[in-house]
Amino acid sequence: MEAATRWEQLISSTLTPTTAVAVKLAVTPDQDENDVTGPADHQHKTQNGGLLGSLRHLPGISRFTSSNNSEQRSPLFRYRQTRFSSRRVRRRVVFKHGDCNVVQGNVAKRRRKYLQDIFTTLVDAQWRWTLLVFAMSFFLSWLGFAIIWWLIVFWHGDLEPTAQANSSWVPCVRDVNTFTSCFLFSVETQHTIGYGAKHTTDECLEAIFVMCLQSITGVMIQAFMVGIVFAKLSRPKKRTQTLLFSRNAVICQRDGQLCLMFRVGDMRKSHIIEAHVRAQLIKKKVTREGEVLPFYQQELKVGGDGEEDKIFFIWPTTIVHKITPSSPLYNLSASDMLRERFEIVVILEGVIESTGMTTQARSSYLPNEILWGHRFEPLVSFKKETGEHEVDYNLFNNTYEVDTPLCSTQSLDRVIGLHQHNSDLQKYGISTTTNTSLV
Repeated sequence: MEAATRWEQLISSTLTPTTAVAVKLAVTPDQDENDVTGPADHQHKTQNGGLLGSLRHLPGISRFTSSNNSEQRSPLFRYRQTRFSSRRVRRRVVFKHGDCNVVQGNVAKRRRKYLQDIFTTLVDAQWRWTLLVFAMSFFLSWLGFAIIWWLIVFWHGDLEPTAQANSSWVPCVRDVNTFTSCFLFSVETQHTIGYGAKHTTDECLEAIFVMCLQSITGVMIQAFMVGIVFAKLSRPKKRTQTLLFSRNAVICQRDGQLCLMFRVGDMRKSHIIEAHVRAQLIKKKVTREGEVLPFYQQELKVGGDGEEDKIFFIWPTTIVHKITPSSPLYNLSASDMLRERFEIVVILEGVIESTGMTTQARSSYLPNEILWGHRFEPLVSFKKETGEHEVDYNLFNNTYEVDTPLCSTQSLDRVIGLHQHNSDLQKYGISTTTNTSLV
């Protein structure tokens, strides 16, 4: 009994920050199993399996996790986000829909640099500006060459009344008598319309040269503008509109290990080839020398199994980050999660199957968007009527509560290590009472 008392003291000391903050602010009262969201079979597996199930057999811990009434659940292993955490909203680096909350300011010679890469500038511009440039490029080219044609016929004297009255006079361009007719001839020449009335003659070599120059210029302008419109329509950025990230991330146990998980999905039938996932934690850091890094980026190891970042992306997949000693979340408990200020940016990259272009979808999670003690509901089922696997996207963001220790992974590993050490001492016949000083 004395050893059991020591274990109770260890657990209570380990979970002291959690019971002081998370239990006070984020712990829900006891409920029946019927009130808990999620399938009943998942609840049964959670109560009997996993690391929490093995901890129930430890002396003292069973008092926190079990009860005479099977419908009661321990408050130390219940957690719920509250308004307290939602009030402390951190300014995002990446919005939920994937756009970066970054604006470049005080860039020297910005306009000149944008004009040097005019193609990319027009592709990135909004449609109204692209269409305006599209229309103005043609109109200005028509007007510019119309002025040139007017100068040619004016210099040659084709606009003189005597020349127009002389039937033997050979003009540079037939049936061009005013500036309006020059503009109309410019449009016909550039787009090779050729209505038949207006045409050049061999009287003026400069007219033949301008006709060739305008034909080449018109083809170049048309190819350039069509390329911009096609590039805007086929941008892989639009493909990200059908790539989904779950509204919240969750923290729960999987195979006895606390894990951070979020879900990704694709609404289209055309798949993302070579899909792989990345995640980065952005947080303020102070170096040993006192340098403040306000947006320090630290890579999180993520994958479908928590190890390999490449996934076979044919249906919604839960991405796992195992909270190991190398993880920046290793020292965070449920109560620490309410106080911390960081942002987890998640990135999905791959090749679009239909176009072969590379695309990237992004999202982010703040601490108040991470649900501790929750698990995603399954959403893929097999339909015997059609012989197909059906994905119900109505359940994409749904989670249900599961028993999860509120302490940090570091404290949980310490408890397990001490329990294993105690078991080894009992195995060799050494009394655990004499080793209570370790606790």
